[in-house]
Amino acid sequence: MDRRIKFRHLDAFSSIARAGSLKRAADALHLSQPAISKTLKELEDIVGATLMARDRSGATLTQEGEVFLQFAEQCTAALRHGLRSVRSGGAAAAHLKVGVLPSVASGLLPEAAAGFARNNPDTLLEIHEGPHQDLTARLRAGRLDLVVGRLGRPESMQGLVFRQLYTEEVVVVAAPASPAVTVRHLEGLDAFRVLYPPADSAIRPLVARMLIARGVPLFKNRIETASAAFGRSLVVADPETVWIISRGVVANELAEGRLVRLDIDTSPTVGAVGVMSVADEVPTPEMRAFTTAVSRVAGDRR
Repeated sequence: MDRRIKFRHLDAFSSIARAGSLKRAADALHLSQPAISKTLKELEDIVGATLMARDRSGATLTQEGEVFLQFAEQCTAALRHGLRSVRSGGAAAAHLKVGVLPSVASGLLPEAAAGFARNNPDTLLEIHEGPHQDLTARLRAGRLDLVVGRLGRPESMQGLVFRQLYTEEVVVVAAPASPAVTVRHLEGLDAFRVLYPPADSAIRPLVARMLIARGVPLFKNRIETASAAFGRSLVVADPETVWIISRGVVANELAEGRLVRLDIDTSPTVGAVGVMSVADEVPTPEMRAFTTAVSRVAGDRR
């Protein structure tokens, strides 16, 4: 490692990346703007690359800056954790609490969590699965650091920042032996028991609007549930049951042939899936590292 790189270089660089502005980063570090600008320039000269693009709107990471940031934050985080450990007389691991919707928990999360754990071995990752409204409420209350899931209704997203990862649609699935596999229209589902998204789920408004637009009344023979485990068990066991669910929840079952997607057009339900955080909160290195890990997996799958 180049001995000219000091902690102040990494700390200033990470602060600018989090704040998106030299002025805001300087205020946070109690430095003048010329001083933090000089520190960033020194780091770029040492590294031999432009890490930040500056203009009147702020500062944004270059491609080289994106790469360097994750390692800079790991270094500064490791030093801070070490200091906390010494002061507390024991191990003081960082702690990251992430809420996920079922479609994410069974989709990209396992690979993303494994990648995050490899790069952040000293951080305790805590995963909580639940419905959209519950997770966003816990995020606002500070009981979660991040939430990964669908973009909800405007009123459910107040005070939050959403970074889109990919789009996903709702599908209708059944067991391969179910007579429902021949159904081509939503009206035909009325002959079966329907597992339907509950009121506090992110996909409920999308499904409801789709039914209204096609003149289909709400199914009378339905069970409302957000439980992925219950849904999988019942649909596989009962050929008279169909399931309206985000594709990510059943992606593995569809790929392995344990469930079949019905040939029903559900394109109006396509929605954004992304990472949510509190709007005015400065992301910690752990939050940024997890967001990077999830974004990388989502990008690979796209």
